[in-house]
Amino acid sequence: MTHKVIIIGSGPAGLTSAIYTSRANLSPILFEGSAPGGPLMTTTEIENYPGFPESVDGPELISKMRKQAERFGTKIITKNIDRVDFSSKPFKLWSGEEEYQAESVIIATGTAPRKLGLESEVLFGAKGVSYCATCDGPLFKNKDLIVVGGGDSAMEEATFLTRFANSVTIINRTAEYKASKIMLKEAKEDPKIKWMENTEIKEFFGDNFLQGVKLFNNKTNKESELKIQGAFIAVGRIPGTKLFEGMLTLDKGYIVPKEGTEVKTEIEGVFIAGDVSDREYRQAVTAAGMGCKAALEAERYLRGGTRSSGY
Repeated sequence: MTHKVIIIGSGPAGLTSAIYTSRANLSPILFEGSAPGGPLMTTTEIENYPGFPESVDGPELISKMRKQAERFGTKIITKNIDRVDFSSKPFKLWSGEEEYQAESVIIATGTAPRKLGLESEVLFGAKGVSYCATCDGPLFKNKDLIVVGGGDSAMEEATFLTRFANSVTIINRTAEYKASKIMLKEAKEDPKIKWMENTEIKEFFGDNFLQGVKLFNNKTNKESELKIQGAFIAVGRIPGTKLFEGMLTLDKGYIVPKEGTEVKTEIEGVFIAGDVSDREYRQAVTAAGMGCKAALEAERYLRGGTRSSGY
């Protein structure tokens, strides 16, 4: 059986694509993978998603989107897609040994934050350790925070957090910074930002919530502790695109859209949505918007260049 649309990914981008394509009577199949919902499943309070004046928990938001997609007829499969072949049509996708075929595919596999690899980092996830300042920063008003990293993302996170925090300490494992000169200059000029160079995180500690970090200076070999109430890890993100290597054009792991477009790829009938190609905004609402666009483009493609107005 050849499906009209197969969606890979179950965050805001994938689920929004499912809502739109199912309402267009395209009977989409959505593979939500082994970690349904993406990063929002570990976000405890979202205050900037439209329609929730009292905020909403990440899992609750994903649950509502999921139920909405299922209401209109989306079939959700809790399996990973392990392999794809976009070289001919219909497109072929495999989950284990099971083969699926599709006339069109929407890729919404997102990204995952690059982690430090500490057990205590996992322990204090959503309990003081965060990977998104714009998501969680307002929850840390008048707190002492750290940002781990030395690139543009770390500088951007730190300067953003100074709007809310009492202080922000940037911890970088070397004395060299990968950040652009302009971003580094802005951070250096912020009176709320402190600096700890040649320093590594050894352990996060606290009771029910993060209370501090144990540090190691790799130049002096000295250990120390720093009392904080929040840590933002900004050492990069890992796009979920290994599956598409050799099939689609990638740039540092992100799928490159077809020139002049946002959600099309160089393969006609294959579309992208959300953080898998968006390295700049990375917000739930922008991912949902791209999911909508990908769905509309998929419908236009399947209908031969026209689109129904039933939205």
